[in-house]
Amino acid sequence: MGIALAVRRRANCLGSHVGAVLVLEDRIISTGYNGTPAGMVNCDQGGCDRCANRERYQSGQGYDLCICVHAEQNALLTAARFGIAVQGSTCYTTIRPCFGCTKELLQAGVSEVRYLKDWSHPDATLRPAYERLQQGFAGGVHLVPIEDPG
Repeated sequence: MGIALAVRRRANCLGSHVGAVLVLEDRIISTGYNGTPAGMVNCDQGGCDRCANRERYQSGQGYDLCICVHAEQNALLTAARFGIAVQGSTCYTTIRPCFGCTKELLQAGVSEVRYLKDWSHPDATLRPAYERLQQGFAGGVHLVPIEDPG
């Protein structure tokens, strides 16, 4: 988790700064942080309308308009780019994965998630579906009780 905390320092999103690390057999196989795709203007430079106009979007909404790639997605995509298999890996992330990242981690074969800060879907009617989806991780989804240095 300490490495995920270090990786999140690279995040340029105006919202949450998130870091993720994929680990397989006690070895780091990929890392990711949230930010715009390579070659795009960064969020902190006005590249993302959702980030630049946060008052227009409630938590959990407008992701289809956001050009940011989540930390977990970046970790998966980086592994794919370099031909690194993630089947059976553990994802350490500084925030519990959102609905979309949960689906992608499951589809990629990640077996376990360990997170630092909790997240739940802001729409209470969708929380049961989110919780059911997270039950798909063979190794479970676990809070890592360490202090977040900030």
